[in-house]
Amino acid sequence: METLFSISGISEKSITVFHFFNCAILTFGPHAVYYSATPLSEYDTIGTSIRAAGVYLVTALVKLVCLATFLKVSESDSFDPYQESLKALIGFIDVAGLYYALTQLTHRNISQNHKFQAVGLGWAFTDSVLHRLAPLWVGARGLEFTWDHMLQGLEANANLVLSISLAALGSLMWLRKNKPRTLIPIIYACAGIVATIPSITSWNQMLCCSYLKLGLGWHFPKVVGFELFTSLAMAFVSWRLFAACQRPSK
Repeated sequence: METLFSISGISEKSITVFHFFNCAILTFGPHAVYYSATPLSEYDTIGTSIRAAGVYLVTALVKLVCLATFLKVSESDSFDPYQESLKALIGFIDVAGLYYALTQLTHRNISQNHKFQAVGLGWAFTDSVLHRLAPLWVGARGLEFTWDHMLQGLEANANLVLSISLAALGSLMWLRKNKPRTLIPIIYACAGIVATIPSITSWNQMLCCSYLKLGLGWHFPKVVGFELFTSLAMAFVSWRLFAACQRPSK
């Protein structure tokens, strides 16, 4: 009997470890795949990603201080438009951080195309480590199975796409000089939309819950589905804008 219990215990432990590694690969694997499958690995842009990660940490600290200072911790799940607007405004600190990472950091002799991808990749990876590693380590190794950690992995993938899209739009705004004038308002509008998406979809990040949860009553799977759809849509728009700005002006 003791042998059976010990075997059962080993089996349960193996299953939880297997579940943890599955969730970890889903959460952090796409970042490694993106780096190795694109020219970023050929041009050794890891230094740019590391410096962008450092800028993200400082930006996250500033956001945390602003959230703790200006946002009130609600005792109920009621939706407060003022609080949500303030949260979205604080979210634009990310734009300032990306501006610094793209324009002020010294980069190796890499092209503009590789620079924004390396910055966006480092930005997204650090966000995933900061917000998802600890919950994954604590929760995914538990005996009770839940889909939440798999959904967090999908959410990290959506955040990767959004971060690279925002970095691409920032590259067009601040680094590209000869872009068509007719596209300038569209570029700024898309950048504003991409910068706002994390504020309305965040699920219990730091001190806040999302507008989709409090305002519309969406559950986590639906929020993640929305994030995946909007990230792919904005990635397509960003790609089209970047391609249009690459064409020589007539």
